[in-house]
Amino acid sequence: MVDSWGRARRILDVAGLPPGDLASVRALTGGTYNTVEELLLADGSRYVLKVPPAEDVPGLRHERELLVAEAEFYRAAAGVGVAAPRVVAATARELLMTACPGEAWDDSLTEAEEQELRAELGRQVARLHTVRGPGYGYPSGALGPLAADWRTAFTGLLDAVLDDARRYRPWLPRPVDDTARTLWAAAPALDEVTVPCAVHFDLWPGNILVDRSTGVPRIGGLIDGERMFWGDPVADFVSLALLGDIEKDTAFLAGYREAGGRVEFDRPTRLRLALYRAYLYLIMLTETVPRAVDEGRLRWTREAVGPELVAALDEIAELSR
Repeated sequence: MVDSWGRARRILDVAGLPPGDLASVRALTGGTYNTVEELLLADGSRYVLKVPPAEDVPGLRHERELLVAEAEFYRAAAGVGVAAPRVVAATARELLMTACPGEAWDDSLTEAEEQELRAELGRQVARLHTVRGPGYGYPSGALGPLAADWRTAFTGLLDAVLDDARRYRPWLPRPVDDTARTLWAAAPALDEVTVPCAVHFDLWPGNILVDRSTGVPRIGGLIDGERMFWGDPVADFVSLALLGDIEKDTAFLAGYREAGGRVEFDRPTRLRLALYRAYLYLIMLTETVPRAVDEGRLRWTREAVGPELVAALDEIAELSR
């Protein structure tokens, strides 16, 4: 059995914080991969400790050294004033960070609050996309070193998840090899990307905290940056409109453009966006096997994500002609 208190005291010591001031350790739910705990100190300060699963736990190929990527994301966010945790200490298998205010975005917001928050989120993401990386790909090195161009990096990401699908044999709406042929036909579109930007790639509502402490809801933090990579900023629009259409999110796009974000939904952009949608949906379907999800979650994933993968593949085929 893991001694959570002992582990928490040890990482506090590494961070230069008094281990004896630890007042409580509370497991946080909502994640599907890492162990996440909130550490409360005697002075009321809160920290979040993240620990990956044991190395022999099955996962996808890109899910190695995720905490390296997460720390990289938070450093990138800190440099441009994006609301996110700040790294306090990092070891080979632990990441200690500050806790952000707020709770996960939910459906309790009024329409006016929702629109204002989407605009603020757009401004935050636009700032994030000003951060430039040293190359393309996952900073963790899970799939090898950073690439010099985006086509090389992203086709490597696709190769990895397709290999995962062949290995785990999840339910997919189309055969893996047919899916791969459709994806490869669109690879030249990736050459449009010439600057590697910081991409969170997991900005669904559960990873966006809303702070209501002042009475006016604000973005409290963008969390769980473990899936980040250096690449095309358009890729962030997939999770920001998960199973939906970012072009319909006028408040977000207005805030994004107001803060300097640049995007035009022309044919090349739509083709790349369809590629990124297909990549995320392949991950969501494939991970159901190593995660050993329950029947209810499996059914939801097939019914909700399967058709979206088909739609993305059909769009790729149409735009690649």
